[in-house]
Amino acid sequence: MVALVPMQLLSDPPPEMKGPFRTASPTWPLVLIVLMIAIVIGTGSVWAVPMINDPKGFHDIPWGTSLSERQDLEPIHSDPHIVEYLHRTEPLSFAETEMTSILYVSMDDQFARVIIRYQGDHIHRQVLGFLEHRFGRLERVPGQMARGLTQQYNWRGADTEINLTYQAGTERGYIFFDSRTLAPRFNDDITGSP
Repeated sequence: MVALVPMQLLSDPPPEMKGPFRTASPTWPLVLIVLMIAIVIGTGSVWAVPMINDPKGFHDIPWGTSLSERQDLEPIHSDPHIVEYLHRTEPLSFAETEMTSILYVSMDDQFARVIIRYQGDHIHRQVLGFLEHRFGRLERVPGQMARGLTQQYNWRGADTEINLTYQAGTERGYIFFDSRTLAPRFNDDITGSP
């Protein structure tokens, strides 16, 4: 993103900043430059990595499938629109390691989301490596925080979006596999929108 700023703005303060009680400040151009840099840096941090192998669901269950008809899933929580399921027989594993929980979530009886929880830095490193290998390498941008109190990584495909959030202080990780067409309806349900 390139911002074009008239040279007059960089050299002179605006007329409302001139007068008997205000003096021209040499920091005015610096403020504009810092503001432009902040905007450029801020917009780059919200981009997701393009996904190379969109799974179009999770564990061979395509997005939009009716989960209520599946014998291998057990409902554990429901409200009028959202039902959460646990797998009856499948071990709690993902990325070839044990997870704390794996929930399958449907919106109006259409499979729309998977929520995976895990604990531990060593498991986080294994999960992150698995996701990068399967769905695409993360772009390491100079100045990007790869370590910190809260780390967030995103992969976006045509049908699926994967969001990984890791809280380093508690060593807890959360992975969301979302249908890009169905998951936005969760927000509608939360806000009461039709």
